[in-house]
Amino acid sequence: METEVLVEEKVKEQIKDLNEIILYNDDVNTFDWVIESLIEVCEHDPLQAEQCTVLVHYKGKCGVKTGEYNELEPICSALLERGLSAEIT
Repeated sequence: METEVLVEEKVKEQIKDLNEIILYNDDVNTFDWVIESLIEVCEHDPLQAEQCTVLVHYKGKCGVKTGEYNELEPICSALLERGLSAEIT
């Protein structure tokens, strides 16, 4: 029982240290460009990229990548360089 509690605390600690890249909707970029960007920059498979793009379009934003900040920073920068609107939260 004590081992379970320790494992649970460790998992909570790891989750707390994770950040997320949020991609926001805009009126400039096409669906195809956003999908291509998610595949190339975030390493999404085509279906995942398409689903995220649809969510961004209809909901206004979508979390597209989760990880440690230092891992996400160059990915977010690459999305921004492609003209997309994104931030790390």
